[in-house]
Amino acid sequence: MDTVITATEFRPGHAHCDARPRVCFFEDCNKDSVALVGGKCSSLGELIGAGVRVPPGFALTTEGYRQFMDEAGIQDEIDGLLQDLDHDDMDRLEQASRAIRDMIESRPISIELEDLIAEAYRKLSVRCYMPAAPVAIRSSATAEDLPGASFAGQQDTYLWIRGIDDVMRHVRRCISSLYTARAIAYRIRMGFPHRDVAISVGVQMMANAFTAGVMFSIDPASGDRSVIVIDSNFGFGESVVSGEVTPDHFVVNKITLDIIERTVSTKELCYTVDLKAQKSMAVPVPVERQNIQSIIDDEITELAWMAKKIEKHYGRPMDIEWAIDKNLPAGGNVFILQARPETIWSNKQKACASKGATTAMDYIVSSLLTGKRVS
Repeated sequence: MDTVITATEFRPGHAHCDARPRVCFFEDCNKDSVALVGGKCSSLGELIGAGVRVPPGFALTTEGYRQFMDEAGIQDEIDGLLQDLDHDDMDRLEQASRAIRDMIESRPISIELEDLIAEAYRKLSVRCYMPAAPVAIRSSATAEDLPGASFAGQQDTYLWIRGIDDVMRHVRRCISSLYTARAIAYRIRMGFPHRDVAISVGVQMMANAFTAGVMFSIDPASGDRSVIVIDSNFGFGESVVSGEVTPDHFVVNKITLDIIERTVSTKELCYTVDLKAQKSMAVPVPVERQNIQSIIDDEITELAWMAKKIEKHYGRPMDIEWAIDKNLPAGGNVFILQARPETIWSNKQKACASKGATTAMDYIVSSLLTGKRVS
């Protein structure tokens, strides 16, 4: 009989693995694992360790990425294509990006590495009580999700991937997305050497979202630390993250968790699974649902409470993606898909902290003393 085996098999220093594993489960990662599993996967491990509800998953580590690239034997050719590129020359950037991505995606993953990924995927499927569990495959670069950088979101994410062959194909596509024209241009502009950025690939159980979106433990428009801002739409969060719809918008008081602003938008599009094709696809929202609230008040309150918990754990304002799984009962169906430091107001927050406003309550009190309006 199959048993659920945790990631200890892959833990660094464990008898069953190398000093630097090529595959490891999220719960064996934490904030110190960025060099091994990138910003996104290390953050997911950190959240699990903090007791936050996160869909399970594993990562092909930067060690696995380097093994793949070494065995492909294409790094020197890639370096040649990147030489003397200008970050403003979009035609040449696109041309180089296409050539590099085609090169990476056409190379096979070695039998040894494929076996490690396949075994981790099998164990994840057992854990999810589902054969060939649907997963989200997300890039996790070593330079993303850093407080002073904006690397996050420059590589690709693929939703509702099922079966080991599709998983392998999309792992390669995620690796190749390290060389999108946008990512290449950003590294050149920031003076960040291409070889210094490695990539890990997260393979995470797919929440079958009825509703999903993003939230900030700070108002991203004003920098107001006394509120939590939540945006939501039906289906997967892709429509909100990509800006394809105007989502429902809620502002919650961080102290009392009261909803103090509520904007229900007309939502004409959402992403959901096509059960026949087993793929994520964009579909029109039925007319009768377009103008109803996509998330109930109890869920807004639970999300706000989770945002407070995550902000407290990290000690800074956070940018969070979440989903509500329609296959699970209320009370256990709200999941955090990722959390990263909020970057826009980071420096301003440091300035604020130096003046003594280090918590949401400090912020409210100091704002009242200076006569500033607090939402």
